[in-house]
Amino acid sequence: MLDRILKRSARDGSGDPAHGARHDRVGRHAGLSHIADAIRDDIAFARVDFTAATVPGQPAVHDPIRDAPPGITYLVETPHDAGVVITIDDVPRDWGWVSEDGIETVSPALRALADELADIMDGYNRGDADVGHRFFGSVRVNGETLVWGSPGS
Repeated sequence: MLDRILKRSARDGSGDPAHGARHDRVGRHAGLSHIADAIRDDIAFARVDFTAATVPGQPAVHDPIRDAPPGITYLVETPHDAGVVITIDDVPRDWGWVSEDGIETVSPALRALADELADIMDGYNRGDADVGHRFFGSVRVNGETLVWGSPGS
């Protein structure tokens, strides 16, 4: 969680704009399989609840990964040389989708979860106008891509 906070701070002008917050953790020449392993570890760690019970009158800490239903599973794959795909599976229908006027759309909670996963993935990426992206990533659920391309750009 601290890495995500630091990454958001880096967007405000401090830090290296061409590299994600976790880029150095896996090494400059790490293969995508090693990056996928690191993303899996980060997701598993984010699911652990370290917070104490919220006392009335104090704000609760919200984390889309930790607060997602416990039955949700995540699959991190590298289907080709320049891509990382995170697939969200076993999403409860009543949590992941909302129906408005008979049209079913992704819920705000599922959208926040996909964005948080994309932030983790982007932490291992690099790239800006001067440096090519290390990989392109996507976050998918039920065959639908919620985040695509180079996360964070």
